Amino acid sequence: MASRVRLPRITLANLSPAKGSQHSQKRVGRGQGSGYGRTAGRGHKGQNSRSGPGPAPSFEGGQTPITKLFPKRGFVNLNQKTYAPVNLDRIQHWIDQGRLECSREKPITARELLLSGCIHQVHDGVKILASGREQLKSPLFIVASRASSGAITAIERKGGAVICKYYNEVSLRDCVKGRTDRVDAAPTRRQDIMWYTNSANRGYISKAVTQNTHQNFTDLPFFDERWTKLNEQLYQFSWQAPYKSKLVSPATKRMRYYKFWAPDSPFRIVDGVVVPNPDLAPGQLPGVDPALKQQTANVSVADQKSVTT
Repeated sequence: MASRVRLPRITLANLSPAKGSQHSQKRVGRGQGSGYGRTAGRGHKGQNSRSGPGPAPSFEGGQTPITKLFPKRGFVNLNQKTYAPVNLDRIQHWIDQGRLECSREKPITARELLLSGCIHQVHDGVKILASGREQLKSPLFIVASRASSGAITAIERKGGAVICKYYNEVSLRDCVKGRTDRVDAAPTRRQDIMWYTNSANRGYISKAVTQNTHQNFTDLPFFDERWTKLNEQLYQFSWQAPYKSKLVSPATKRMRYYKFWAPDSPFRIVDGVVVPNPDLAPGQLPGVDPALKQQTANVSVADQKSVTT
């Protein structure tokens, strides 16, 4: 039978570190008697015996580094945005549990989705997806950054409305924190202006929202009159010369500036060929501001060399 070991009682007088947990400091360059004098354990000459931080961590001894050995692959879009996806069935489940409230007076925004735990991060905005649309039974009123066409159709079929609003970093942070004392930024990039002025995307500065051309957008309490002003300003901005394409009219032999992606442009590009816009009646011209129309008036073919795109 093993003998029992009697250990002393632990007090403040006999506290000490565990055996082997501490080591004495290794002092180098303090004489040969210590065993680490002269070269201080570094040996004679060589790269590792020199003072200083040494080579970079990526240095591979002079051979071609792996960063140069293989070509670059892929493409990284610096302007790409990451949206937090949320499906319709998840929103309906949150409403059934009482974790989300939705009405015409108080629409669902990124703030409500984040605080309720429906999403965990907003990233660059919220995108509504149509997965689980068959489970949707409540009329939803949502203001998000993006929404798929299937989600828009499913929400409006139930009597709801979805409006896609542009948020930059500051305005999205204000939305999440509930700040209303600052004016939200307007889109400035061409791609954003194209997207949020398109009625099919239910953009907040499109004609479907600002002019109430859709029955679901009539008399919305959260509608902002500033959206109408932005629609007028950005629509005029789309007819400025830097964003036009030069086109020689076969009838007048004169050059005009047109923006082919504009909804009321008299021309379209189909398979690389310029064709008349089938959505416009014959002889119908875009309804633009006369002052801007005068700025983009006909330019003589002889003056084409002086025209810059």
